[in-house]
Amino acid sequence: MNRLHFLESSLQFDQSEPAVVEFGRYTSTCDGWPHALFAPLHYEPNYAYPLIVWLHGAGDDERQLRRIMPLVSMRNYVAVGPRGVDASETGKGFTWSQSSGGLQRAEETVSHAMDAAARRYHTSERRTFIAGYGAGGTMALRLALTFPGRFAGVISLGGSVPVGGAPLGHLLSIRRLPLLLLCGQKSEQYPEMQLCSDLRLIHSAGMSVNLRLYPCGDEVDPTMLADLDRWIMHQITSPASDRNPSGTHLQEN
Repeated sequence: MNRLHFLESSLQFDQSEPAVVEFGRYTSTCDGWPHALFAPLHYEPNYAYPLIVWLHGAGDDERQLRRIMPLVSMRNYVAVGPRGVDASETGKGFTWSQSSGGLQRAEETVSHAMDAAARRYHTSERRTFIAGYGAGGTMALRLALTFPGRFAGVISLGGSVPVGGAPLGHLLSIRRLPLLLLCGQKSEQYPEMQLCSDLRLIHSAGMSVNLRLYPCGDEVDPTMLADLDRWIMHQITSPASDRNPSGTHLQEN
């Protein structure tokens, strides 16, 4: 069974269990499902926060969340970063394999991370966004395309559209899924030819995508994360008809 489907009803904030919060700080948990949690500054338990699920890049781990969230926002979100399910080829850190076994393990570890965030903090099930960098961005796209009703939007920073395993199998649902691609113009890991091929695939599926290009290579430009914050807030505050117009919207930074 795909566990993401069956955790939807369980992601509830337990008002009877007081949250122990380190405002604007991070906690890491190794309970068989290693992940890092982020609580915003001035956390208010009566407010249902948008949740960002962050999938780190290859060769890193859940602690990448510590470096990412201060550049996204210290106030707007609860965030959780699960550890990749496979050892990196470099021998350092972890990554997200696109093999069938890797996909199943990714579904499980992301589900557990989301469940852990929802148990500890008050998060909004309808405002859960999944994002990732590099291999994490590709896995974020894979999970969002597989479970489009579970996420309010998906963001990939330099991660290509996944191939194999029918990632575009839920056409009617994924056409309503807001998608943001943030790419470095000088990227070697995600070159322009691959990006153009992915855009053709996205268009053939009838999906809408917002593409933003940056004058950098494969690194995460801080402007990307500021734009990620603005894009998510736009999804939250705008009517559905404004959030997901058809076509590709291109911006160069």
